[in-house]
Parts: sequence; C-alpha cells; structure tokens
Amino acid sequence: MTDSMDDGTYEFKAEINQLLDILIHSLYKERDIFLRELVSNASDALTRVQFEMLTNQEVLDPEAELAIRISVDTESEDGKKHIVIKDSGIGMEESELIYNLGTIAQSGAREFLAEVSTDEVDITDVIGQFGVGFYSVFMVAEEIRVISRSFRKDSAAAAWISDGGQEFRIEAADKIDRGTEIHITLRADAAEYADPWALKQIVKKYSDFVSYPIYVGEEQANQQLPLWRKAVSDVTPEEYNQFYQQMTMDFQEPLMVIPFSSDAPLHVRAILYIPSSREKSVLNLRKEPGIMLYSHNVMIQEYSQDLLPNWLGFVDGVVDSEDLPLNVSRESIQNTRIIRQLAKTIRKRILRELQKIGDQDDELFGKFWRHYGRALKEGLATEPTAKDELLPLFRFYSSKSGTNLITLGKYVDNMADEQTDIYYVLGDDLDTIAFSPHLDPFTERDIEVLYLADPLDSFIAPLLTEYDGKKLINVDAPELQLTAIGNEREKQADVDRPSDADFNRFVGRCVTTLGNRITEVRQSKVLRNSAVRLVSPEDGPDREIQRLRRYMDEEYKIPARIFEVNRDHPLITDLSKMVAFHPADRLIDLAIEQLYENALVVEGLHPNPATMLPRIQQLMEFAVERSLGSDEEE
Repeated sequence: MTDSMDDGTYEFKAEINQLLDILIHSLYKERDIFLRELVSNASDALTRVQFEMLTNQEVLDPEAELAIRISVDTESEDGKKHIVIKDSGIGMEESELIYNLGTIAQSGAREFLAEVSTDEVDITDVIGQFGVGFYSVFMVAEEIRVISRSFRKDSAAAAWISDGGQEFRIEAADKIDRGTEIHITLRADAAEYADPWALKQIVKKYSDFVSYPIYVGEEQANQQLPLWRKAVSDVTPEEYNQFYQQMTMDFQEPLMVIPFSSDAPLHVRAILYIPSSREKSVLNLRKEPGIMLYSHNVMIQEYSQDLLPNWLGFVDGVVDSEDLPLNVSRESIQNTRIIRQLAKTIRKRILRELQKIGDQDDELFGKFWRHYGRALKEGLATEPTAKDELLPLFRFYSSKSGTNLITLGKYVDNMADEQTDIYYVLGDDLDTIAFSPHLDPFTERDIEVLYLADPLDSFIAPLLTEYDGKKLINVDAPELQLTAIGNEREKQADVDRPSDADFNRFVGRCVTTLGNRITEVRQSKVLRNSAVRLVSPEDGPDREIQRLRRYMDEEYKIPARIFEVNRDHPLITDLSKMVAFHPADRLIDLAIEQLYENALVVEGLHPNPATMLPRIQQLMEFAVERSLGSDEEE
C-alpha cells in the first residue's frame, strides 16, 4: 500500500513517481489520447453500474441517465483553464480511490517503465497496457482532482488530488449524485484543450461509437450507434459511401464494400472498403495502411497493421470486436491469440468476398484486378503458402482472350481433351508477347497461351507450378512435347529449304558471329512463322531470375541461351545461300546480329534496345543500295 500521513496525504511508490515524471516532462506526438483513456474509463464505469442494476435495485440515482459529460471552464478564479469529465457510473469510495489511483498500477508501472526505456517505443501505443492509462492525463494536467461517489446509497463522496508530484491527497467531498468527476487544471502548454470544438474532434476520432452518449457542453459529440453494428439490410449504399468519405476524405466511391458480422469463433462487426484506386488522393485522411480497430465501440488503434498482411494493405475500414480488451493496442498485438484469430477471420472473409464478386461480376472484378492485381501477386511472391487462396483470383490475358481477362479455371475449361498442361509466355508487354516466336507451335495447334507481361510475373512464375492438378509450363522450355495435341499443319511441299550443306554453313556462321553469347545453334522443331527464337538451356540458371536482374539493374548480364533457327523460313534460306556463295558479304553478320537482338527484345532480356539503331540503319542502307543497284542492272 502507499504510505499514509495523518493529514490525508499519501506518497506514491517510486515506480509511479518515475512514471509521472516521464508523462509530465516529456512531449508526445498524440497527447489527445488522455481524453480517450478517461472516456474509456468512464464508459467502463457506466457498464459496471448498468450490470449492477440488473440484479440490484438499491443503488443511488437509479433513474440517472447513463452518460459522459465534458465541460470547459476558461474563466475560473485562478485564471487557469479547466476541463471536467463526469460520468454517472459505478463510482468509488475513499478506499477505492486510494487503491485504484494510488497503488494498483504499482507493478504495472514497473513493467511500463521497462517497456518505454527504449526510444523505439511510442508511449502513446503502450500507455494503457499496464493499468496506467489514467495517468496519461498528466501529459496535459497541472493538477487533477477526482471526485467520486459510489453507487451504494450509504456511501460518502471523496476526492483524490494530485499535481503529479510524489504525493496525492484524499479529502472528503460534496457530491450528491452517483459517479465520478475528473477536474483537470490544464498546463499552460495544453491550453488548446480548453476548446469545446477541439474536444468534440477528439471524441469523434477515438470515441465516436462508445455505447453511451458523450456530451461536450450541451451537445452530444459521439454518433453512439456504429454503422457496422446495424443489420446489413438496414444500411443503404449511400450510408456506406458517406461513412467511407467521412473516414477517408476520398470523395470517389469505393470500388467495393464488404460489411460482415460474426459471432463465432469471435464476436466481430466490420465494414471494409476497397478504394476505387490504389493511389490515395492528396486529400485522403488515411495516409498509412491499416484498419481502424475498435473494442467495445472505442477506437484502440487508428492504423492496425496486424489484422491484414501487407499485400492487403489497400483495404480500409473498421473492425470492432468485444473479445478484445480495451488495452489491446498497447500490448504486443502480433503475439495476442485473439488478434491472430481476428486477423485470420478478416483475411478469409475478404478473399471469400473477392472470389464471390469474381464469379458474379466480370466487369467489377476486372476493375479490381487492374488496380490491385499486383498487390495479389505481391502476396504470392512474399507468401507462397497463400497460393491456393490467391490463384483462383488471378486474371490473365491470353492468345485467345483478346481484351478480356480469364481465370486459370476458365483456361482449364477451354483446354482440348488431349491437353494436359497449362502454357504461359513471359515478356515485357502484351504487344511484344503477341509476336513471340514461342507462340508458333501453339498457334499452329490452336492451343491457348497465357500472357505474363507484368514485371512481377517474373517473381511469381517459379511459383506457378500447377493448378487443378495440371502443370504450368513456360513456352520457352527447350523440349516442348506438343505432337499429341491439336492438328499440326503439314509442311508445304514447295518450301525452298536450304540444302544440308548450306544450312550447316549458316549454323557455323551464327556460332562464330555470336560466340559465347549463345550456348548452341540448332535447327528448330517447332518454329513456323518466326525465323529464330532463344531457348533456355536445360542446365542453365533460372530464366525468371535472369529477367528479374534486368528489372532490378543488379549487375545484369544477358544470359547465354540456345539459338534456334527455322530452316524453312525464307530469310534463313536466303542467308544460307549468301553464306554459301558470298561468305564475305557484311550483310550476313549484320543480319545474324539483328536476328539475335530481335529475339532478346521479344524475350524481354535486352538491356537497351536503342543500341540496335545504328545496325538497323546500316541494314536499311544496304537494302536501299542493293535495290538501286538492281534497278540499274535492269
């Protein structure tokens, strides 16, 4: 217990002295929380007396309104500014004042001091954890006078007085009604709190949905009945949009609204929003990611980042759970079992709603994917174990989809009976991918190929191993097995193919021209309309990692690949003849270089396509020169 003196003065324990010294002599970025803590305490007191009256009719002032009242006095006799926070709650007797305000925080104070001994901890986030929330009032108060009278009819009123020093006093008090009054004499540097408008804004921010009315002066400052506690059928779309705009100052309608409630395994009431764009407006009030977390209608965290993974950080909204203690925001939340269960519930619900919208509304989900598809890809890249949750939400363009997006499920539905695998192609953009030589055998056989044109696709491609029991295969695989699928068009009999000797000479010329930039030159078994393609060697380094290095400018070096040549292509036929009959012609090497770099561009592996421009100009000059020479001969 605290040490008592004969005149009603008591000494705080050493730890509480140290605690008060920190609060009084330090500046904090959010001193507003003192009002949140006092209102929360008042709300608890009202709940306790409400519960008491269920079984006990012998209480003081049974007809008194259960409410919290905040008033301001700027013209007191001492010339200082004052705030009074009054409730009609359970109240306290003298012994309870001594115990609750003088000693109960002793052990908690010691732990609190240990917690805030590092500069990395924001005191406003941990202040309520150890039962010291009441003392946050000393961040703004020069002196505190707590006057209280218990709900018991025969109780006497008492006052607890402290200036934040080493002692507090207990006195008799005149108070005829039930409840507690906290009289705050404001410090000079906290005079802004003697403003009813400022107090209303703090109530609105932190305590708007406390179950009891909070009056500032004569005006009720809190909304009291939260929108998320109403039945979904009782809330209009306009009300959801209005609440979103009040919360964010984003005057674009949200793309999606996800209201839900659950009573098992936790009591949860929530309204979640997906904004119309991932890029926040400059007017948006919510600059940081995170959900507003409430407990018993009291906001305990404005930006809770423990409820959703980073890749769902674009979700805004409110979550309220009665299973959470009011001091949860000042605990190590990520280690709280309830928070982990709550996070699991919310995440599951969001993904389920997205899946439902994806199944029912292609247009709306298409808008979502264009804004937030990359976020889901980030989710797969950073959390591979979420693959089963995320892949059904993924959307792709393909060689057959045109301007429409398709799902992996839709791709599987469209597969031919004899097709057993899902095929995809990587590239820099959709236009470039459409010209990929890797598509030749698939176009020939009428096989659909998914287009992966986002830089993030290179991160996730190694994770796209299978879906619905079917393998996902990159079309640049060195040995494609497609002969049993579709109807491959037979080669035209009149194709002017180079002889074996001429073709072999051309292959040798490619080897000497390209050198160690390639691992091998070989005749292609799959190309039809394209002259060449680059293929990853079987034992080569991971091709997606090579692409990533280019994006990240991480000492990028063009990877050596197999150079496959289409022997039936007219350009290869002509070049083979040139090697046979005009081996010194400079056009040969220029053409081989250009074919190689064209393939690099299509693959998305060229570090700087602009370096091709001088060679392209040379090729144009050769073409013009030879065309003019041909005209002169004629």
